[in-house]
Amino acid sequence: MSQFIFTARNGIHIIDLQKTMQRLKVAYNAMKDVASAGGKVLFVGTKKQAQGAVSEYAQKCGMFYVSERWLGGLLTNYHTVSKSIQRLKELEKMEEADVWDAETKKEILDLKRELAKKKKVLDGIKDMAKLPDALFVIDPKREDIAIKEAKKLRIPIFAVVDTNCNPDDIDFPIPGNDDAIRAIALFLDVMSRAIIDGKSGGQSGEGDILEEAEEPEEAVEAVSAEEDEGSSEIKSEIEAKENYREKYQEQYGDMEDEDPR
Repeated sequence: MSQFIFTARNGIHIIDLQKTMQRLKVAYNAMKDVASAGGKVLFVGTKKQAQGAVSEYAQKCGMFYVSERWLGGLLTNYHTVSKSIQRLKELEKMEEADVWDAETKKEILDLKRELAKKKKVLDGIKDMAKLPDALFVIDPKREDIAIKEAKKLRIPIFAVVDTNCNPDDIDFPIPGNDDAIRAIALFLDVMSRAIIDGKSGGQSGEGDILEEAEEPEEAVEAVSAEEDEGSSEIKSEIEAKENYREKYQEQYGDMEDEDPR
């Protein structure tokens, strides 16, 4: 991650927002190409801060998502996972018709529990008829199994990489904070707009979001700030980073264009 770090002092690493914007534009254009070719994208983010936004933005652009937990073999052994998906669809049909393949109340209750369990894990991929053409991952370190499976199958990987991640494993890394809720939402929004733009042949006007965030100063709050939600430990870490960033910029603002190395 050294090439993406603006500076590091007292154990706190500050990401270079100029490079965040540069990589975000590269990822946007690449994702747009995937969508314009009819490709399907799987959004992956199972950490608490990302779950809601991952499902929201994936559905917004008509793509698939995994927000609860990654099933080992989801990509490399998709044939087996597809059987569970088929079972989920059968249970949903029973629920819709209110006709259960059971004779007793206990058996019906067991089927309903099975449905709830499968729906929680598989709902975001139940319409995924084949392997995705790309992955967009929040926190590749946490989703290391998904990364390994995608690499094995040579599926392109887009991901937000924080200072504790290895960008060498990612085809299109976007240096950024993967703990802050607002930052996660920003990156998901940009990628979902890239997909919508690609589907429409570039006629949707969604690409304007990158022009709106052209200046890194305008992106600092969205990329680095944390909402009130989340654990106190994460909030403390983010606040410490942000306070240090502000102090550093005030004291060394005239040195921003220099190479920190």
